[in-house]
Amino acid sequence: MLFKRLIEEEEFELIGYVKQYLNQHHREDVKIHVGCDSQNIGSLTHYATTVVFHIGNTGCHFIYKKEKLPKIDDMWTKLWGETTRAVEVANHLKEHNITIDSVDLDFNSDEKQKSNKLVSASVGFVESMGLKANVKPAILPAISAADMMC
Repeated sequence: MLFKRLIEEEEFELIGYVKQYLNQHHREDVKIHVGCDSQNIGSLTHYATTVVFHIGNTGCHFIYKKEKLPKIDDMWTKLWGETTRAVEVANHLKEHNITIDSVDLDFNSDEKQKSNKLVSASVGFVESMGLKANVKPAILPAISAADMMC
């Protein structure tokens, strides 16, 4: 699974990078959050999946991967794609004994919001994988990073 850093175009293998990063910061309280966001731009749907390293009280570092698909007009399908991409990355990390603190979902617990329709299904899916899910209005660092990359 290939990812990038914000300041470089070179892709790298996710697992090796995460293990090296955690090793280099072993004295710090590093929490890992995974998330995905999407945007329809022109005739394409852009997905950005992020892994955020929240480093104690000093800030965050993140890595990302992007994907472009033919435009997905159906909200359910597009947002479910965010969930499955985030879970895929979180499970990949988990399979390599890397602890995931949360999968951040860009969905709102407020019933007035359109994305609320996916909260139950997406949170249930994430939790069925043994992962913790976060939704708005909680602070979602992985979604903030993914939104910036879309």
